[in-house]
Amino acid sequence: MSPQGILILSAVLFTMGVFGVLWNRGAITILMCVEIMLNAAGLAFVLAGARWGAADGQIMFIFILVMAAAEVAVGLALLLRLSRRFE
Repeated sequence: MSPQGILILSAVLFTMGVFGVLWNRGAITILMCVEIMLNAAGLAFVLAGARWGAADGQIMFIFILVMAAAEVAVGLALLLRLSRRFE
């Protein structure tokens, strides 16, 4: 696949995530859309790193994965706290 095609895929995924965050009201759905946006940014970083032969893109992708894992952990903690409070 060409680099332009991968960048277009990344832009489409990021746009889908933005629209999902703006249009949905459920906490789980918003967290999933933020995850899609983070993965789209990671894809662009990996492509840029591969294009220029540097490991910077992969390092940034690892940081993005760590941030996504932290986001999921905080989101699940909030949902568990809310479910315990309202049951």
